Amino acid sequence: MTGTVSRPTLEAVAARAGVSRATVSRVVNGGDGVREPLVERVRRAVEELGYVPNQAARSLVTRRHDAVAVVIAEPETRVFADPFFALQLRGISKELTAHDSQLVLLLTEGRDDHARVARYLAGGHVDGALVFSLHLDDPLPGLIHGAGVPTVFGGRPGWGEGVREAVYVDCDNRGGARQAVRHLLGLGRTRIAHITGALDQTSAVDRLDGYRDVMADADPALVAQGDFTPAGGERAMRELLERRPDVDAVFVANDLSALGVLRVLREHGRRVPEDVAVIGFDDMLPIAEQTDPPLTTVRQDIEDMGRLMARLLIRGLEGGAGAEGPVPESSGVVLPTTVVRRASA
Repeated sequence: MTGTVSRPTLEAVAARAGVSRATVSRVVNGGDGVREPLVERVRRAVEELGYVPNQAARSLVTRRHDAVAVVIAEPETRVFADPFFALQLRGISKELTAHDSQLVLLLTEGRDDHARVARYLAGGHVDGALVFSLHLDDPLPGLIHGAGVPTVFGGRPGWGEGVREAVYVDCDNRGGARQAVRHLLGLGRTRIAHITGALDQTSAVDRLDGYRDVMADADPALVAQGDFTPAGGERAMRELLERRPDVDAVFVANDLSALGVLRVLREHGRRVPEDVAVIGFDDMLPIAEQTDPPLTTVRQDIEDMGRLMARLLIRGLEGGAGAEGPVPESSGVVLPTTVVRRASA
């Protein structure tokens, strides 16, 4: 029969370091009032013994869990199919790891999950939350606000009363859209269409507004609604070709939808960019560099946005400005965008 290996205890660390149990507890839990030579002795004993603090006991002392919830308001089929989420999660994970915090991923399949997520957050399991891909009618921001959890949002706030003042990170969606359309105009294109994202999300609304800023007098038939997916891009491109077969350029709300657009143009014998120029949004390299032809697109630094979200939350948890309690609207951080030119436009 194999015996169990006992874990090193606080008392064992104290004995190895030649100090009291209380001194070890203060050092392990980040308390003050211990002289530096004793701190070093305790740390050395912890390392030699492989002591791992009991997280539950540590939380009673520090009131910290060293865990952050990442809430994505999308079903798992969408999250794991869209590289955008992987890039943002990578940035978040890198930053949390650097601060020795765990990532707890929470997805919402439907409205029934919202109350579950809110209960979990209110239950004191995590120190804060990072929330993104919210929809305009989403009750989550209000529920999270009610849970009293320090939160940083991904994307410009566009939600209900009581949560307008929020810490958030976004890219310049509207300005990036203007850059894209101006780039197409600079190529001599005059019948420029736009395929939107899901218009219950602020990023899609902002990109549509940016298109309209430049194309204020465009035929409304040149705008077709998509949903940020390849299938949505295909469907919208077919609608455009039926309504306006003379279209000579398309600004697509994201790179995934642009995949569908390119597929439909190829089916209809339209050459890209000779007949129809195409430009996307995101600059997700696994997509943009491997399309045929490679995709001209508006670059936002998705991974850096994730890192910045996590950094702002941790700064607030450690006593800096911003993540806990009411904060001014100026606490939003908007990152710049730029057009990356490839062969499609």
